[in-house]
Amino acid sequence: MNKPMSAPASHHDKKPLRRDMLIAACCGAFVALMVGAAYASVPLYSWFCKTTGFGGTTQVADRAPDHVLGRELTIRFDSNVGPGLPWKFAPERNEIKVRIGEVATVHYKVVNEAAREILGVASYNVSPPQVGSYFAKINCFCFTEQRLKPGETREMAVVFYVDPEIAKDRDQDDLNTITLSYTFYRQRDSSQPVAEAPDSNSGKL
Repeated sequence: MNKPMSAPASHHDKKPLRRDMLIAACCGAFVALMVGAAYASVPLYSWFCKTTGFGGTTQVADRAPDHVLGRELTIRFDSNVGPGLPWKFAPERNEIKVRIGEVATVHYKVVNEAAREILGVASYNVSPPQVGSYFAKINCFCFTEQRLKPGETREMAVVFYVDPEIAKDRDQDDLNTITLSYTFYRQRDSSQPVAEAPDSNSGKL
């Protein structure tokens, strides 16, 4: 008994698939190109991240949005200290609830537990990364050198909001929580004198 043969896919059925594959390939190539640009041009890569929110990079704002939505999100705050930095670093609150478009302020506290003055700089990221383009900071301490004396304590504010434009993004309909994470790293203090190199003739008879 002969088995019925399935009809071959029509030429018209293949067109959408080829088109989707072409679009995906172009998008992938563009992202790969911009990521590769990090090695050739740091400013270009930084611009790309800030513009698209790629990698969880947040946006910079100078004023509050025009309106506030009723939808609430939980914002969690994370803090980390890089290796070799004897600082204690933590947010005043672990999480808060904010409405989309509402301007909120949270403080972080850092303490230098070393017996000497130390210079540090904080970097940040937002999770999930795809919401970085909607997370806007009006005031932030990131990438600003913090010089702390022995035992000094300092409070630093972060002023932010979630852009109401996120409500138009259907991919974020199920979003409930955003995490803002900071990490402090130790910086070389250029103001301190570099130890003199030993005399090349020392030790010779």
